[in-house]
Amino acid sequence: MTTLLVIVHVVVSIIMILIVLLQTGKGSDVGAAFGGSSQTIFGSRGAGTFLSRLTTIAAVVFMLTSLSLAYLSKEQGGSSVVDKVKQEKTAPVQQPVEQAADKKDIDKK
Repeated sequence: MTTLLVIVHVVVSIIMILIVLLQTGKGSDVGAAFGGSSQTIFGSRGAGTFLSRLTTIAAVVFMLTSLSLAYLSKEQGGSSVVDKVKQEKTAPVQQPVEQAADKKDIDKK
C-alpha cells in the first residue's frame, strides 16, 4: 500500500511540475508589456483553462497522497534517527580483547 502511494505521489509531482511549466503567466501578453490591456491582467479571468483545472486536480491528489503517506508512516511506528543516535551514545563501546592486548604491548615498547 505504501509503495503504491509513493509511486502515485512521485508521478503526480512530476506531472504537476510539467503542467506548471507549460502554463503561461498572467501578464505574458505583448500588450501588457507596453501598458495596454490592464483589464486582462487585473480583471476577471473568465472560465478556467484546461491546464489550470488539471493543475488543481494534480495539487489535490498530491496533498491527499502526502497526508496519506504521513499517516501511514506514523502508524508503522518505526524508530527515528534521533532515537538511534541516543542509543549509540548511551551504549558503552567495548574493545575486543585482542586489540586491548596489542595496545598494552605497544605501550610497553
